[in-house]
Amino acid sequence: MAAVYQALHRRVSSLACRLHSTYVRKMRYLNQLKEDDSLCRQAQTSGTFYLFHNLSPFLQKVGKKYLVPQLSAAEMRQVLEKLQEAEQWMEKSVLIGCSDEHRPRFALDLGALDKSVIEAELQGSFTDLRKALFVVDRKDSPLLASAQSLLRWHDSHQYCSKTGQPTEKNPAGSKRVCHASGVTYYPQVSPVVITLVSDGSRCLLARQPSFPPGMFTALSGFCDMGENVEEAVRREVAEEVGLEVESLRYSASQHWPFPSSSLMIACHALVGAQRAEISLDTLELEEARWFGLEEIVEGLKREPSSSKQDDGSFLPWFPPKQAIAHQLIREWLQQQTA
Repeated sequence: MAAVYQALHRRVSSLACRLHSTYVRKMRYLNQLKEDDSLCRQAQTSGTFYLFHNLSPFLQKVGKKYLVPQLSAAEMRQVLEKLQEAEQWMEKSVLIGCSDEHRPRFALDLGALDKSVIEAELQGSFTDLRKALFVVDRKDSPLLASAQSLLRWHDSHQYCSKTGQPTEKNPAGSKRVCHASGVTYYPQVSPVVITLVSDGSRCLLARQPSFPPGMFTALSGFCDMGENVEEAVRREVAEEVGLEVESLRYSASQHWPFPSSSLMIACHALVGAQRAEISLDTLELEEARWFGLEEIVEGLKREPSSSKQDDGSFLPWFPPKQAIAHQLIREWLQQQTA
């Protein structure tokens, strides 16, 4: 009897712990907001808003730091009233999360309004997302990335692909519905593999013509329809640098909003040291080469602004800490120095 009581007590304690978990309660609340339109509209009156203008987030510079302001619903109304805009602007917002205290967070794009007036009123500026992700606090970067991706998705899915009729978003922005056909559309992400190739003592990094001068990073590419991650990694490495992967292991993943909403699946891949001659695909890449341990150490220390040399050439530098490619390079370095 005592054993039964102890088992029941453990089960009840476990259930109570789950029910009182901050994370569990937050996730269930967010799901309620997505499913209950009236609850979401009510939450808009007490939530905070991140502003965008044509998909560029609004930042404020304080000293050397860039902050991402969160405006209350009351502050939003004041701004919109000065711009003589109607209340329906709030309906264009999308839900992007909530605080541990269950204060909802929304994103709103004001691209149809005068950017300079908004910037002057709020004493900040709308900044290109690529720059913003690398200058704001690390905790804000994922939120800005997911917000822009969701806003971009809504902008590009305003019409039904089956009927051509307008679609309507729900208040949370978690879906769009075509009332003519009854089709419901949900935001989607595209899987992308990003791979750091090594031959055991060196790692391979590459650059595309569109990259900033001197920047090298890991190989990446979209997964083809029907491929699993392993197949995508092997194909991308073979296509881009002409090498055959012998083994690979998963590292981590990261949402990335470029060119649209992507899920970056990061892996380490090993190729044979005796078969490590690069055969470059010039349609995809401008340059790819092997980097030794010392070059990686120096490249991680180097800032983009200090990479230019007197003769106009650029020393290699690597993506900053917020990018998952940086994590892959760091992991390889730690493995080499272990």
